[in-house]
Amino acid sequence: MRRFVGAALFALIATIAAAQPNIAAPKPNVVLIIADDLGYGDLSSYGAPDIKTPNLDRLAKEGVRLSDYYANAPVCTPTRAALMTGRYQQRVLLERPLDTNATSGHLETGLPVTGQSLPRLMKNAGYTTGLIGKWHLGYKPEYHPNSHGFDYFWGYLAGYIDWYQHVRGDGAADLWENGKAVTLDGYFNDEVTRRAEQFISDHATAPFFLEVALGQ
Repeated sequence: MRRFVGAALFALIATIAAAQPNIAAPKPNVVLIIADDLGYGDLSSYGAPDIKTPNLDRLAKEGVRLSDYYANAPVCTPTRAALMTGRYQQRVLLERPLDTNATSGHLETGLPVTGQSLPRLMKNAGYTTGLIGKWHLGYKPEYHPNSHGFDYFWGYLAGYIDWYQHVRGDGAADLWENGKAVTLDGYFNDEVTRRAEQFISDHATAPFFLEVALGQ
């Protein structure tokens, strides 16, 4: 699964977060959208002639458009691990997607908490942080998004869920809000949109970092 992210974006956010506190510079809000299986040329703003994405094109025009960058891996977990840490996935021993097969040991592993993650960096710079959608970096509480610096998390921990029944590959329910199992009556991606809009509205008066992660 290819990711529409790059090292340049991480460097941009790091630069924002590292700004000296005595310099009165505005802190831009950051909305990072990660979509599984979204290739470089799949948006009309990046040259797709047959797919029209006017809203995303507007976001690109009004925000930041990166024209030369590369995903560090072709699959879910390694790419997300690198995005969260700013390091190659091999350094955190997450080189393949975590599955839900109990015999694989993947239910027991995840991204180690070091205090130096992307959301923690943003929090230290005065940002409110949120993740809505897919995590796929560990199932145990110590690996959850909140443990890595996200103030708010709503979504699932596995690589994918059923959009209507909200269960992962082994049939277990997999829908969470800040570490607590929750339920939803409806289509998952509609709720992702609603909650993302609500997060932006709720934090419009102060700097925020919101990751909207869309699975397959």
